[in-house]
Amino acid sequence: MNEIDLHGFTHDEAIFASENFILMESQNPLFQCKVITGNSVKLQTKIIDDVLKQHNFRWYIPSWNTGEIIVSN
Repeated sequence: MNEIDLHGFTHDEAIFASENFILMESQNPLFQCKVITGNSVKLQTKIIDDVLKQHNFRWYIPSWNTGEIIVSN
């Protein structure tokens, strides 16, 4: 599973980078990718609202690592 690690990004940079990454990954019809956010609920909420919901992706935050989002079609 391909992943992007957003540590060190500002929130605006992280949203832009994650959107580009997810859209590129989604070209594969069976894609699944990981967005590593760290434990920032604020950043996770922004990515979910501004990227994932806007593009109708499915996602979940695993209970064993709340610092990442798993994204799929």
